[in-house]
Amino acid sequence: MSDAELVLRSTRVITPEGTRAATVTVSAGTITAVLPYDAEVPAGARLEDVGDHVLLPGLVDTHVHVNDPGRTEWEGFWTATRAAAAGGITTLVDMPLNSLPPTTTVEHLRIKQDVARDKAHIDVGFWGGALPDNVKDLRPLHDAGVFGFKAFLSPSGVDEFPHLDQDRLARSLAEIAGFDGLLIVHAEDPHHLAAAPQHGGPKYADFLASRPRDAEDTAIATLIAQARRLNARVHILHLSSSDALPLIRAARAEGVRVTVETCPHYLTLTAEEVPDGASEFKCCPPIREAANQDLLWEALADGTIDCVVTDHSPSTADLKTDDFATAWGGISGLQLSLSAVWTAARERGHGLEDVVRWMSTRTAALVGLDRKGAIEAGRDADFAVLAPDETFTVDPAGLQHRNRVTAYAGRTLHGVVKSTWLRGERIVADGEFTEPKGRLLDRPQ
Repeated sequence: MSDAELVLRSTRVITPEGTRAATVTVSAGTITAVLPYDAEVPAGARLEDVGDHVLLPGLVDTHVHVNDPGRTEWEGFWTATRAAAAGGITTLVDMPLNSLPPTTTVEHLRIKQDVARDKAHIDVGFWGGALPDNVKDLRPLHDAGVFGFKAFLSPSGVDEFPHLDQDRLARSLAEIAGFDGLLIVHAEDPHHLAAAPQHGGPKYADFLASRPRDAEDTAIATLIAQARRLNARVHILHLSSSDALPLIRAARAEGVRVTVETCPHYLTLTAEEVPDGASEFKCCPPIREAANQDLLWEALADGTIDCVVTDHSPSTADLKTDDFATAWGGISGLQLSLSAVWTAARERGHGLEDVVRWMSTRTAALVGLDRKGAIEAGRDADFAVLAPDETFTVDPAGLQHRNRVTAYAGRTLHGVVKSTWLRGERIVADGEFTEPKGRLLDRPQ
């Protein structure tokens, strides 16, 4: 402890062993020890006593669409990482679309990294993309440090990122399995979507009917079958259909290497409350009914669903028309995800330790970031300081997102992030930000 530069103290520190009063020492951006609360502060170290606020590990969000370069008017690394920092997120992994170019070759990855390098307020990693015609690019992207590969099984919504049919899924997954990479999948079956009623217009019930649960369920069954055949690692993105849970449980029981995420909007918003014409609630797959939501929470509790990520997918306000068929599908959630999930979790009897497990520990583990996701010696000194019992009402004007369209407007949420720390440096406190201090991350070798 003699070389400690910084000491953080709280009566409530969330550690892998539980929540306790503790003193956390930091040197050169790394946690060096978690000590008893009354441990002596070494000479020369700066003490930050956060009192009864909760000190938790910075969140790791592995599903973010930054859209930079090419659609920077939708978001961008500067605004996305500021919003993340304001919400207690210290690491994000950027999706390969909707930027131009998409992250589907090493050259395109380098373009994106060059754009992000000086704008990142938090640490940033990158997913690659698996397209019908880029199998030859997958191994080079893996070697260049992407964390895995994103694929769609139905149209993505942007022409430059086409989806994989079953044959191309098999081809891409075989290539990725050859180097034990990770394929992350938007699982909706295009044939079920095409067969569903497509009315268009402002009624949310019509939009919900156009993205039925069986489209998710069938695509997930297809993915599991391929993963079983190839002994491949696959991850199901943004699960919304609770009907797929028995299939996932059975696959896991027989050893299929499948992990699953869901999102704050599926856990906190319900179809019954979405107003007609309110396309700020539109996402694909869609927000479903309250009974479906209850089963997602049960699956989180029993471990069937591994983690919670935002799928932050913003657009300019003009693309959020009142026609659900044509409006851009995506929900902005970076800044509010911790508070939104905590608000719902506490009502269902969960503690902050659960939220940390879902939104930090398991997301870090998913992408192999063993220096993130926990407050223990040897990890990066990434922290969020949270006042869990304080509330606030969501005012879009107070968000750091470039386009302040939010499905959470007017909601009262529990949990106010007081400050966020990256490698022992406070990067935001009470709405005041430092200059960008984030690093670009490669997949650990």
